[in-house]
Amino acid sequence: MTEVKREACGQVPRERGGGAVEKFVLKSDSVKVEILSLGCIIAALETKDRDGAFSDVVLGFDTWEGYTRKHPFFGTVVGRVANRIAKGRFSVDGKEYQLFCNNGPNSLHGGAQGFDKVLWSPQVLPNGVCFFRLSPDGEEGYPGDLKVWVTYTLSGGELAINYRAQTSKTTPISLTNHAYFNLAGQGSRDIYDHEISIEADSYLPVDDTKIPTGEVASVQGTGFDLRQPVELGKHLQKFHLDGFDHNFCLQQAQTRRLVARARHPPTGRSMEVHTTQPGIQFYTGNNLDGSLKGKGAVAYAKHSAFCLETQNWPDAVNQPHFPNALLRPGEEYNHTTWLVFSAA
Repeated sequence: MTEVKREACGQVPRERGGGAVEKFVLKSDSVKVEILSLGCIIAALETKDRDGAFSDVVLGFDTWEGYTRKHPFFGTVVGRVANRIAKGRFSVDGKEYQLFCNNGPNSLHGGAQGFDKVLWSPQVLPNGVCFFRLSPDGEEGYPGDLKVWVTYTLSGGELAINYRAQTSKTTPISLTNHAYFNLAGQGSRDIYDHEISIEADSYLPVDDTKIPTGEVASVQGTGFDLRQPVELGKHLQKFHLDGFDHNFCLQQAQTRRLVARARHPPTGRSMEVHTTQPGIQFYTGNNLDGSLKGKGAVAYAKHSAFCLETQNWPDAVNQPHFPNALLRPGEEYNHTTWLVFSAA
């Protein structure tokens, strides 16, 4: 059985759009997750270790107000398009669109005021919560009125996140959740003792602004071969890597499949990622630098968390041989990612 509680948090100031922020607490016997109506943010996610002790395994802030200040998308749903679009530019049916460039020369995670910074309208479900918003035509430069539903449901140790969308004009879309995980418990110093595996035969090399070069490269014989579990710290040293911030190319199927696994041997916690999406961005918190203080006033240092963001490939709208990035009127965007938590 999943218990669902709804709590009032506070009010967004009028100059920022106004409206009430609510928190939804989903609780099973093995997982407790707190989700805000602001940005559909996973603000806390507690799971058991092998001794049955709960710890919060996601980075973030003690209060909802923390998320209204600048932060690296902790726990948020990002969109209309997750990841980067080169030069913030794309064409649809011969018409060029220019987005705001908020990441050097590129547009990242939807632009200046993406889905992560807005209030969503919630509806409580028996085992979760569904958030809705209408992204108006022209918002952040994107075409079409886009109706979006993000649904979180909890069943035992499995948290499912479903994304649905419908548009009035052809638009690029790619939605993901940007939670930062540390299975030792948030605030732990680093993730070097985590074991990671990703079911991908290829990955996307990137240029110095993190835009894919267009090559779909084999992982064989490289530091990107994570098909067998690797201990992260040793692996980064062995291959002289500063960290990962790369898209791994998954088997192209619209069905649920296991795509990644993270394990923390000292506590026994593990997390499996299953998805219908064509890609997964593995990010090791390379840009965290200790300047940001999170829960319990802990300074979040480099490599103190990882993200496994299921999504379409970066810049897919500009790369014809990448999976289709466009949603057309009359179609429905529908993807699900399942996070499965356990301890052994």
